[in-house]
Amino acid sequence: MILYSMIDSGNCYKPRLLMAKLGLAFTNVEVSSHTGDTRKPDYVAKNPNAMVPLLELDDCRRLAESNAILLYLAEGTRFLPADRYQRGLAYQWLFFEQYSHEPYIAVRKALLTFPERARDATPERLAVTLERGNKALGVMNKHLETNAFFAGGAYSVADIALYAYTHTAGQGGFQLDAYPAVADWLGRVEADPGHVPMDWVG
Repeated sequence: MILYSMIDSGNCYKPRLLMAKLGLAFTNVEVSSHTGDTRKPDYVAKNPNAMVPLLELDDCRRLAESNAILLYLAEGTRFLPADRYQRGLAYQWLFFEQYSHEPYIAVRKALLTFPERARDATPERLAVTLERGNKALGVMNKHLETNAFFAGGAYSVADIALYAYTHTAGQGGFQLDAYPAVADWLGRVEADPGHVPMDWVG
């Protein structure tokens, strides 16, 4: 398999982390939006949405969107609950991550750390992303006060999806020590067998 990804993207880290845990062989191809690689015609021909990650399977079929890739790779493994309701909870948190978490926690980090995004870092935008990012962290913290993980009581794709941008939230100005249950959960995720850091590419 070939994974087209960007080393400093949490969305691209998600499938790399799961593939590491599953012991899946793949070739990582760096395609950076910082340099315009995702908008080049040869890449857009592969993914018309001009974004990463993109997984190319052994039979040349392609799959985009980080959480869709997680679900595909996790099929039949311990990372996707077998129970119908618990699997539904995993989906719930995957949608939460993309709708209520990533647009604020990841975006605020990007506004503050990527030079090409600096012009978009208006006081208003930074205030909104801080407020809504903290709301997302609060929702997570409340759940984790009585649950070790996000779906089915065991580590799953939901934890991978939420870990990707939560563990670097401090770079976006979020105070993770204000969310002790989240901080404890980060430690449990990192202690799960086969964990690799964000810069791991196979």
